[in-house]
Amino acid sequence: MTLDATDAPTATLPGWAHTYSGKVRDLYTPDASAQGDAIREAHGDVVLVVASDRVSAYDHVLSPGIPDKGVVLTQLSLWWFEQLADLVPSHVVSTDVPAAVAGRAMICRRLQMFPVECVARGYLTGSGLAEYRASGQVTGIALPPGLVDGSRLPEPIFTPATKAELGEHDENVPFEVVAQTVGGQAAVTLRDLTLAVYARAEAVARERGVILADTKLEFGTDPGSGAVVLGDEVLTPDSSRFWPADAWQPGHPQPSFDKQYVRDWLTSAASGWERASDVPPPPLPADVVERTRARYLEAYERLTGVPLSV
Repeated sequence: MTLDATDAPTATLPGWAHTYSGKVRDLYTPDASAQGDAIREAHGDVVLVVASDRVSAYDHVLSPGIPDKGVVLTQLSLWWFEQLADLVPSHVVSTDVPAAVAGRAMICRRLQMFPVECVARGYLTGSGLAEYRASGQVTGIALPPGLVDGSRLPEPIFTPATKAELGEHDENVPFEVVAQTVGGQAAVTLRDLTLAVYARAEAVARERGVILADTKLEFGTDPGSGAVVLGDEVLTPDSSRFWPADAWQPGHPQPSFDKQYVRDWLTSAASGWERASDVPPPPLPADVVERTRARYLEAYERLTGVPLSV
């Protein structure tokens, strides 16, 4: 069997006990069995991170999921971790995982996570655009006048956000708030690493005809060494905005390699859903699911240069 959006997150995995489920990922820790003991002996203090096929939009987890989405997220993260290895270590220690979650799971070092979403923006869109239109700034950083949706910024900027609970919005905050939260030196380290990762990834993506508009990263410290480590997922269509470079045209929303089909359908008259209501979104139509799946697979193939075997 394989896990998908409809499977219970507490599916039995030999040697592992389910501990937490987020919007997309399920976390497991080694259990009290002999297999769990063997995992701890081999890898130390680790967690199993499983990417499901669940899809979320507007703070709702939707139904059905997007087939193979979890595989795309995991395999693309693993590819990017390799591209970034000389800049920052990752939390991945092994991909030797139970067969039920093969391809969509990683055994990862447990980190002491910084309570900050580390966001780098090279282009203006999304919540950054909303802030700019209101104040001419994004998280306290003044930007030139006259920018529009999709404008390339003079230089990439670090625009952190506080982490939100499930169902809540992350909140963009100035750098000073991060410094107050994690300490001045740690805040500088997070900013510098975030911008370094963005610069590397933006150049790699551009070579492949893809614009990396912005991305969200998460970092933690290794309890043993104290080193800052890149965790969670990295540079996937769920954590980043990827646009086809040949279609980039500032002044309106850009086509993207992500769940934009889902967002567009939810906010269209066809869905019949009122975003401001307390009513959950309706099930996704089959064509929206398939188009979204195709965009995730295309993102993987464009960025890595090879098709994903699913």
